[in-house]
Amino acid sequence: MPVSGNLLVSADPPRFTLSRGVFLRLLGFVYFVAFASLTPQLAALVGSDGLLPAAGYLERAHDLWGREAYVQLPTLLWLWPGDALLAMLCWLGIVLSVAAMAGAAPIAVFLSLWAVYLSLTVAGQDFLFFQWDLLLLETGLLAVLYAPRGWWPPIETRGPESAAARWLVWGLAFKLTFLSGVTKLLSNDQTWWGLTALRYHYETQPIPTWASWYAHNAPDWFGTASVGMMFFIELAVPFVILVPPRFRRVRTAGCALLCLLQVLIAVSGNYGFFNLLTVTLYISLLDDAVIARALPWLRAPAGYAQRGAPRPGARGMAMAVPVTILAVLSALTFVREIRRPAPMPGWSDALLGVVAPLRSVNGYGLFRVMTTERPEIVMEGSADGVAWTEYAFPWKAGDLARAPGFVQPHMPRLDWQMWFAALDPQRQAHWLFALVDRVLENDPTALGLLEHNPFPDEPPAFVRLVLYRYRFTTPEEAEDGDWWKRERIGSLTEPIPRRP
Repeated sequence: MPVSGNLLVSADPPRFTLSRGVFLRLLGFVYFVAFASLTPQLAALVGSDGLLPAAGYLERAHDLWGREAYVQLPTLLWLWPGDALLAMLCWLGIVLSVAAMAGAAPIAVFLSLWAVYLSLTVAGQDFLFFQWDLLLLETGLLAVLYAPRGWWPPIETRGPESAAARWLVWGLAFKLTFLSGVTKLLSNDQTWWGLTALRYHYETQPIPTWASWYAHNAPDWFGTASVGMMFFIELAVPFVILVPPRFRRVRTAGCALLCLLQVLIAVSGNYGFFNLLTVTLYISLLDDAVIARALPWLRAPAGYAQRGAPRPGARGMAMAVPVTILAVLSALTFVREIRRPAPMPGWSDALLGVVAPLRSVNGYGLFRVMTTERPEIVMEGSADGVAWTEYAFPWKAGDLARAPGFVQPHMPRLDWQMWFAALDPQRQAHWLFALVDRVLENDPTALGLLEHNPFPDEPPAFVRLVLYRYRFTTPEEAEDGDWWKRERIGSLTEPIPRRP
């Protein structure tokens, strides 16, 4: 029989069994996307011949910290820090993701997924330290507590631990969304307070889409209204999580607005699997009645509405310990972000420091300070030091006539890091010059991350890095076919010669 109740107010206490099943399977899909995106990039980024070799990183950490390195950098790569294990972990993650989507052994599978992704984020260093990497780890850890018992439990399986774990998931959805809004205001960035931030954002974000060009060239009132709408959704709408679940219309409307914001972000910019993961968190807000109506092939079995809640038992009581610990830690990260830059009490810093290596209890706040200009690093090669040819990247701004594209949910990690490198070249120099070295060697692994190799037969004699300021064209300027215009700021490097 269908789940009882209606879409306005539930006559019976709302249930979240089907909701949990959908959430966990969607999370499995997010894991699949993350691993599938990472697999072809990982060797070039952190393999033995990569830009930041994981083996060397772990070796240096062990030399510095000794056995403490195993605690500070928890990764399975300690067992065998080679390319083979990196590849094995990626493929294991893909297999486990498929198992998660199928609903197999959910507790064991999600625990394994979390451990594998943690191992890769540690090994990935700068290339796997984006907020959505951390968000996936935090969501994945909560999924271990939220998942039902059994080797292949049906989607309607209930568990005594679900309510407490569900509130942790909802708390993460609230923390992510509310902090995304409030940290923008707490930063005292005048573009946010003046509602002008989107006049810059569409143009200066890491990897825009062609829709960003249209949004950037829209009237100023459109950007102002968009910022106002964003603040309303990020600051007010998250409180629907606190509304009693029986008020379905309020919660469903709130979920729809939250998801709408993610869709708009996804249309106007490429943020890997972030939007998909965030929507997955929001889906957990919907109860079974809403899920069953949206997905009519998912129906609770006969007698479902009359079943009583199973007794907690010993396992349910044991769940109280990790749930309480994670709730306290999550609350501390929330307060820490609100208080920045004021220091936290010493005991809270110490407590958060203990779990920091796990990267699974985090604060969030994308674009808390708006970038108002777009510097871009252009890498050029030359056979004679006179004529220079640009190396094109697949997704970052480069060719003025190439339209910005849609790449999500794939996460092109080198293209993203090039955006950070342009903003702060000194901080990113350790891998940026490694990229130059690989290009001078015509290394096929590193060149596989680029759009094409302009020197296929013989490596260039010189490579240099030039800094440009990129801007979107106006509609009038775009009549010539260009999406971008640029001006040269200067050279980041002198021509770097190939080693003999």
